[in-house]
Amino acid sequence: MPDASPTPRTAGPTDSRCALHADAVAVLTGWAPTGPAAAEAAGRTLDLLAAGPAAMDRSHLPGHVTASALVLDSTGSRVLLCLHGKFHQWVQLGGHCEATDRTLAEAALREATEESGIAGLVVDPVPIDVDIHRVGCQGGSLHHDVRFAVFAPPGAVERVSDESDALGWFPPDRLPEPLAGGTVQLVAPALAALARRATGS
Repeated sequence: MPDASPTPRTAGPTDSRCALHADAVAVLTGWAPTGPAAAEAAGRTLDLLAAGPAAMDRSHLPGHVTASALVLDSTGSRVLLCLHGKFHQWVQLGGHCEATDRTLAEAALREATEESGIAGLVVDPVPIDVDIHRVGCQGGSLHHDVRFAVFAPPGAVERVSDESDALGWFPPDRLPEPLAGGTVQLVAPALAALARRATGS
């Protein structure tokens, strides 16, 4: 008699996209915004997410959710930025969500690891900012970028990826130029996240 038990189903891209969408809704619904602009952007992003999991994909023309990370060294005395290869400005690490990402924090950590070449990065799962900006995806779209603080281990050494012209560590109060809009506003909440991590609060 043949075995009638169901064959285990491997989670596919659609399952991951649904999980990522659910995480985005939960994270932003329960988030305490770090400022008025972030609060407005979070509200608009929740409106976008009403479209369902499609809002997580770069093919969604009205806009799509991305994830980025401001990487701090273990002391908080330096932040890691990349000189972006396409628009030639210094900016935090990050980019599009992928089918393998199940949470926004996971997506931000993956992007930071890929673009910095640093092993052992740790992400704070609470966003430090949400920013909406126009990009050239699919002929013109909006990035609803959810930003996280990511912490590098002591002695971390960066490695430039194909997406960057350069990587550099900078004091939080002396960021380089030209600097992408929206990057400087990440410094204060990222340092606050590092302080919470240090005290365990």
